[in-house]
Amino acid sequence: MQDKAAYTPPSLLLATLALSLATFMQVLDSTIANVALPTIAGNLGVSADQGTWVITSFAVCNAIALPLTGWFTRRFGQLKLFIGSVLMFTLTSFLCGFAHSMTELIIFRAMQGFFAGPMFPMCQTLLLVIFPPMKRGMALALLSMVTVVAPIVGPITGGWITDNYSWPWIFYINVPIGIFASIVVWTQMRGREETTTTAPIDYIGIGLLVIGVGLLQVVLDKGNDLDWFASPEIIIMSVISVIGLVAFVIWELGERHPIVNLRLFKERNFAIGTTALMLGYAAFFAINIILPQWLQTQMGYTAIWAGLAAAPMGFLPLLLTPIVGRYAGKVDLRILASMSFLIMGASCLFRAQFNTNVDFRTIAEVQMFMGIGVAFFFMPLTTIVLSNLQGAEVAEGSGLATFFRVLGGSFASSLTTWIWSRREVFHHANLTESVSIYNPSAVDYLEKMGGATQQHLAFVDRTIEQQAYMMSTIDYFWILGWGFMGLIVIIWFARPPFIRSGAPGAPAAGH
Repeated sequence: MQDKAAYTPPSLLLATLALSLATFMQVLDSTIANVALPTIAGNLGVSADQGTWVITSFAVCNAIALPLTGWFTRRFGQLKLFIGSVLMFTLTSFLCGFAHSMTELIIFRAMQGFFAGPMFPMCQTLLLVIFPPMKRGMALALLSMVTVVAPIVGPITGGWITDNYSWPWIFYINVPIGIFASIVVWTQMRGREETTTTAPIDYIGIGLLVIGVGLLQVVLDKGNDLDWFASPEIIIMSVISVIGLVAFVIWELGERHPIVNLRLFKERNFAIGTTALMLGYAAFFAINIILPQWLQTQMGYTAIWAGLAAAPMGFLPLLLTPIVGRYAGKVDLRILASMSFLIMGASCLFRAQFNTNVDFRTIAEVQMFMGIGVAFFFMPLTTIVLSNLQGAEVAEGSGLATFFRVLGGSFASSLTTWIWSRREVFHHANLTESVSIYNPSAVDYLEKMGGATQQHLAFVDRTIEQQAYMMSTIDYFWILGWGFMGLIVIIWFARPPFIRSGAPGAPAAGH
């Protein structure tokens, strides 16, 4: 059993700041290392392909830990779990920076990913505990702001630190933040009583979870590098992962003391909200992958300028999130979520009108417009997800929903690059067919250049490649745009009232 009453810390401001800082640090760390990978691989004397395990190891262990959050909470309590996770995350961050070989770094990153798992769900749960019932929307809105801003700041910060200092400092910066956050949260909340339970450990469930989720994450991270199902390794891991996940679901539904409470999906709002959150975040994540990649590889942007072009997306959520949190309780949350999907979908359809002459200002303006939709995204969906959960179910539901959100991002990361490159090949082949001696326009174009020399043909091929990637980018934004529109239908299957019944002290759903 979890505590049933809200808790007011000596300083709500300090407690909120510390919780938010810890979460910001954890979300930031999931992206900050990406931009430093070439430098890390070079300094440690390994190939770029081996260097990607720095990302994969973190993602695999993070994905395994997230569904276990509910069990950890029942066993250790919310506060001890959060403090322990932050301290161990801080320690492993220091060890990552101190690593002298790629093997050491991968091991420490795996540990860091595991301890990062419970941090976001626990921060969400503790914020709901310390905020009074009428202001819990504000707490979720604050957390959503952190979730949006950190991934934007991560690559820019990582690039700046790597260029001006050295790559270990992308990990060392976590140490003072982690120590400060853990000390403040402990001093502010140590007076809060919690009741824990000691249930039998579901070893079979843990084993199946590690096999199923762990291998699935490896497949998603390495699929593009190994050419997906053309690789025997990917086929074998995929088969084992599917078998493991099916067996895990069957076992957990029949287990008296399951390690992961899958029965939460019987609750309508949790199932609908989690589905919309996972698919919406996957589409949101895909935008953040394809846009910078296109700008850097095809439009000549540096990593910093690509980051600056994407950054305006975070401005309006900073301004609008407090307003959304304050007044969201007076509006049907399905309307707010629908507004979010509509605006983010429209921003994708705007991008589908881009061409290779699009300027920085236009790209930044569309990003800023999408920020309006982002401001209405996380808070309504999170409230719907947790609306009818009670007591210990809040931490379990938060961990499960976060797991599926992260999994959606992993699928988006893999499929975005794959679809983008495949559509480029398709468009490149179609455009190349037009460059022949039988096409008067092509012949005339080459003659104006000075004839069909090898140099001129190479220039034409580069132009075709750029246009093919542009067409592929347009295709993908059309898919994302209409995908967001489809989520509007899904979210209306949720059933009000969306009272924060899962929050301590709130009334039960339907009262």
